[in-house]
Amino acid sequence: MMMESSATKEEEVGSYNSNNVQRAKLHSTLAALLDDPILADVPKKPTLSDVDTLISLEMGSAMRISVLKLDGTSFDVALMNLATLKDLKLAIKRKVNDMEQSKMGHRHISWKHIWTDFCLCHHSQKLLDDNSRLQDFGIRNNSQVQFVPHIVSKSSRKHSKRRRHRFFHGLNQRA
Repeated sequence: MMMESSATKEEEVGSYNSNNVQRAKLHSTLAALLDDPILADVPKKPTLSDVDTLISLEMGSAMRISVLKLDGTSFDVALMNLATLKDLKLAIKRKVNDMEQSKMGHRHISWKHIWTDFCLCHHSQKLLDDNSRLQDFGIRNNSQVQFVPHIVSKSSRKHSKRRRHRFFHGLNQRA
């Protein structure tokens, strides 16, 4: 009995080590592939949807969009042709978070704050409806969108940040 349990433990350890060796080989092969300049647009930790979108991009059923930031730098995201503005925002969020993670480690970005104060613009048209398809705005493969300050109109009955600040600041002075 003791001999059998010892043999099964050795087999378990042997298979565990074999699995670890296989996993290490797979990770080193993937790392070598991802370092190839041809695959430079593949994220460092790609998901299945990332790979699917990149394959679709090569086949012509997806588009690459360049996003111009306020500091003048830009980056590209890949989306399916039928993507909505919400899909674009999620792709931007994922790309920026990945870039920040690789540069500075963990860093929290308040996307709620960003989308409150800024919006995307394409050919001087602000993109405001999250459910609209990008094609409805004229966005095609190799189009460029840019971040612009978003000022809420009076018709939506929301105060801009500055007015709200002055309003509450005035209340504090009276007290």
